[in-house]
Amino acid sequence: MTAALAAIAVVLALAIIRLPLLVTAGLVTVSAILLLTFAYPLFGLGIALILGPFGALESVVLGSSLLDSGQLALMLTLTAWIGSGLARRRLRIPATAFNLPWLLFIFIATLTLLDSYSVMLGLVELLKWLEIALLVWLVLDFAGRAELGYSKVMRLILGMLLFSGLIQALIGIWQFGLRGTGPEHFMVLGRFYRAYGTFEQPNPFGGYMNLTAMLALGTVMGLLASWLARRRGRSGDGEHLRPFSWWFVYALLCAGAASLGLILSWSRGAWLGFLAGAAVLVLFSTRRVWLGLGLMLVAATAMSALLAFGSSAGFSPALAITERLGGFRSEFTLGDVRGVDINDDNYAVLERLAHWQAAVDMARDDLWTGVGFGNYEAAYSEYALINFPAALGHAHNYYLNLLAEVGAPGLLAYLFFWFVIVVQTILLIQRLAWPERGIAVGLLAAWVALAVHLLVDKLYVNNIYVHLGVMIGLLQLFAWSGFWTGNKRGRRLDETKALSD
Repeated sequence: MTAALAAIAVVLALAIIRLPLLVTAGLVTVSAILLLTFAYPLFGLGIALILGPFGALESVVLGSSLLDSGQLALMLTLTAWIGSGLARRRLRIPATAFNLPWLLFIFIATLTLLDSYSVMLGLVELLKWLEIALLVWLVLDFAGRAELGYSKVMRLILGMLLFSGLIQALIGIWQFGLRGTGPEHFMVLGRFYRAYGTFEQPNPFGGYMNLTAMLALGTVMGLLASWLARRRGRSGDGEHLRPFSWWFVYALLCAGAASLGLILSWSRGAWLGFLAGAAVLVLFSTRRVWLGLGLMLVAATAMSALLAFGSSAGFSPALAITERLGGFRSEFTLGDVRGVDINDDNYAVLERLAHWQAAVDMARDDLWTGVGFGNYEAAYSEYALINFPAALGHAHNYYLNLLAEVGAPGLLAYLFFWFVIVVQTILLIQRLAWPERGIAVGLLAAWVALAVHLLVDKLYVNNIYVHLGVMIGLLQLFAWSGFWTGNKRGRRLDETKALSD
């Protein structure tokens, strides 16, 4: 290791002397990332989370490539992790509730490639799900190491997830309100441009913002609940926490920026997902289910009243949001869309419905094995409607997309996978102490927001699945650790200082 460091130092010294300043700076930066990743793989994971969303932008600027900078950082991180495990003779797959449903879905999806249009397209999709599993196991492996522990890894993972989302949120806010230019078809309200971050499309950007916003809002709720519990003299719910500690301020900043970025994306699917996720946050904001239901009803009524009042009063933002959501409802019709008149107002909705119809036709032809995992676009030309010959890459409804690609067994396996994750999250919420309970509620809200948004889009794109894999890893970390409430399991105080430090 010493010899390798010396060699790198010599190369960098020669580079500083011979190469231009910008090239030298790039070499130094890359070398530093390499060294830190091999020394601390969790650092590489943070870099992968930050760079992941830049994949779409890189494909526009540099051309399409299977390995963007986020994927390269992830591959480097996984290599460092596996290498360290082999060196320690401690490389194993942790036993979690995640493993069996994940393996079932992977098995069925793989079988569909035996008679698919393109095996390579299916392998690309399978690679995404393999990365999700590797990320879950990586998080648990490092949390189980004595030098790190559950609390430290939990803080690091949470901080990295929120930070990567914060970067994208700030880019999106700048695009909407400050840049003053953008793609013409992204223009809204006559003078602004929809936020899309480095995703190059507002809809996946909005979905990504949902994941960050839900997790951040849940963290804020958990921190406040922990502080209030201590103020009331309850010793069973968490350690002492100052309400304006840096964790609280950081989570509040991420929650505000991500929520604003979500609104500015102007994505109806993301908005609906946010509303569903927010309902989950309110429902689980208290341990009394009946009280949570009451709060959810009050919040929904208040939001509806505010939008209605703002629209009737001519308040531009409220009017625009109401028209945006209402327009989708008026343009949406189930059934055969081949005879529907197309105009500028309904084209986007009809295009989605046409792709839904193609997916249903694919499933009708082969309900059990589909056209092959990841092969919707390859099969689309055989099922395309005459007015919509261009494939959009997916069906703009992930459930129909899966039904077309992996058949009914594959769709059921996917739903079973998320059913297990959701049930596990709810069980953990009932047992966790504040503030960790708030983080788990944020994760549940993120799962629900994702599930709703997938009704009108596909979000396993542009490395969002890397973010999801780390979030699922955080959930499994809670399941493995001892962050329990005092009246349930007995808190392990040596591991429960999590966010109170």
